[in-house]
Amino acid sequence: METDKNVMDRRHFLATTGTALAGSLFINPISSVTASVTAGKKMRVAMVGTGSRGITMWGKTVAKDYADQVEFVGLCDVNPGRVAYAKKYIGVNCPTFTDFTEMMKKTKPETLIVTTVDATHHEFIIKGMEMGANIITEKPMTTDEQKCQAILDAEKRTGKKVTVTFNYRYSPHRQKIYELLRNNEIGKITSVDFHWYLDTSHGADYFRRWHRLKEKGGTLFVHKSTHHFDLLNWWLESDPEEVFAYGNLEHYGKNNSFRHTNCRPCPHKDKCDFYYDITKNQQYMDLYVANEKHDGYLRDGCVWKEDINIYDKMAAQIKYANGVQVSYSLTTYSPYEGYRIAFNGTQGRIDAWIQEAQPWKMEDYDEIRLTKMFGKTELIQVPHGGGGHGGGDIRLKDKIFKSPDMADPYRQSAGTRDGALSILVGIAARNSVESGKPVKIADLTSLKPSAIRV
Repeated sequence: METDKNVMDRRHFLATTGTALAGSLFINPISSVTASVTAGKKMRVAMVGTGSRGITMWGKTVAKDYADQVEFVGLCDVNPGRVAYAKKYIGVNCPTFTDFTEMMKKTKPETLIVTTVDATHHEFIIKGMEMGANIITEKPMTTDEQKCQAILDAEKRTGKKVTVTFNYRYSPHRQKIYELLRNNEIGKITSVDFHWYLDTSHGADYFRRWHRLKEKGGTLFVHKSTHHFDLLNWWLESDPEEVFAYGNLEHYGKNNSFRHTNCRPCPHKDKCDFYYDITKNQQYMDLYVANEKHDGYLRDGCVWKEDINIYDKMAAQIKYANGVQVSYSLTTYSPYEGYRIAFNGTQGRIDAWIQEAQPWKMEDYDEIRLTKMFGKTELIQVPHGGGGHGGGDIRLKDKIFKSPDMADPYRQSAGTRDGALSILVGIAARNSVESGKPVKIADLTSLKPSAIRV
């Protein structure tokens, strides 16, 4: 990941990109992004942004599990120490760079993986396409409506394609919900209640890192909730139309009597419930702490820093083009982690409660409660998929790298329109909090909401 260092260093890291704004586009299937995967021919892949997410999810596991399909030709990061560690950790022999344009010119990758700070995604997505690569980008695709429009226009202009890696779609439990909804098990969907809880470990971690700054991650309405909004868009097979939201910072940041720069030297560690001992994580010590000298990024930053300017509690009302109403919330300081969701229909209701990060949980399945109107309740057990994000990570990467042309009956492949509509809900929510008014999705970019998924 890129760091808190000011954007001034970007002049060396990325050549200025000129972007003409015009038009829009439709969904691009993963098969079109990874069409170079053919028998006996490896996909030439480069990565920009070698933080923890990049080197694990899209680095080491891809290099190991898809060695017959993928060849890494370049790694790039603004921090020379991190990119050097990344090469060793991933286990590849490709060259490393701190200048993005130099990497693209010298290595000429067919596919570029973008795993930088969210607010810079658009720079590398656009420049990557202009220099001949298809794109695989971490969510969120970008952080505001102007950057989103620039990506839409660049994809149309260059003819290259962007895949947004929504791994949640691929978990068996969420796929089963999609199947039940498509089978009309509860009739016409009328409303959804969706509430997500981050615990005091995972949730607090966003306030230690660069995500704590709106200008870096767009607030958690964009960085985190884009996952959830994409699920809603996918499950409902309709586009969001209007959003009204509330958000506040009432727990982390300035809401404490003491603070420090970061946890290691903190004089308050003995009384702080959020003290984080990064020295117990050797990978983070090697990746981040050992390379602080290059850019000053503190991976164990204080959750009470006064510069934190994102919300730690959020709620939104979302109206869909097909008439469905959604009540959504995100809490970042819950004693447990997971989510509750309920779909209300004219013929019944679907309920699901997923509690994550439970080392004590013995069941190897998750449940879905299907209740028919004036009828019986059925508990459906869905086995875990294995691997990260409920089995979604492996299935997503298999689709991208191993079998890009495999059938997609559940429409899990996500392109630019999917990526755009997921972040536009979060952007609209953030804009609504700031303005106190509802925000129409159609007013943000050239994409116009459709009652039926395009």
